[in-house]
Amino acid sequence: MIDYLNLPGPIVFDGKSYKLSWTSHPSGNYYKQEYIVSGDNAIKFTTMLMVEVVTGDIKIKDAAAAKIEELKKMKEANPIVNYESFDNPKTGEYMIDFLLSENTADGKDISILERNVYRYMPFVDKAGKKGIILFGISTRSYGDKIQPFLVSLKSKKSDLVNKMAQYKFPELKIIR
Repeated sequence: MIDYLNLPGPIVFDGKSYKLSWTSHPSGNYYKQEYIVSGDNAIKFTTMLMVEVVTGDIKIKDAAAAKIEELKKMKEANPIVNYESFDNPKTGEYMIDFLLSENTADGKDISILERNVYRYMPFVDKAGKKGIILFGISTRSYGDKIQPFLVSLKSKKSDLVNKMAQYKFPELKIIR
């Protein structure tokens, strides 16, 4: 596995230590890495950090708007899908807090409930190459643990958003 972003690890966020678990470089200007806590696996995780970098002349607001459009389309078929977005004019950052679900095969129950907070940040490397960093966290619940997960989201909804907004993202260096 190649650490394309050369991020110092593990990444510690909200008191948990996340280790690099998967990387991809699907196109010349796009890099994606996922991090999970010990004991989790990438298929059935409870919490995962994601770091994506797209280089080029891309506007943060356009990237966030594309994700919001995707969520709107998903909501047409799935009423659980919900989102809230925030922008920070001082930093040029944009955040989206959203909820997704997946149903059981028979469609009668929810099998996975997933909450994501995506933080879009401007990026300039030492060579002057510009782009966007997407730093995201995904938390999941499965089966009979979904209802307590939903209840806990209501009571501490803004906690995760605030922690993402305040997190000092480490310097990265794209390995070409």
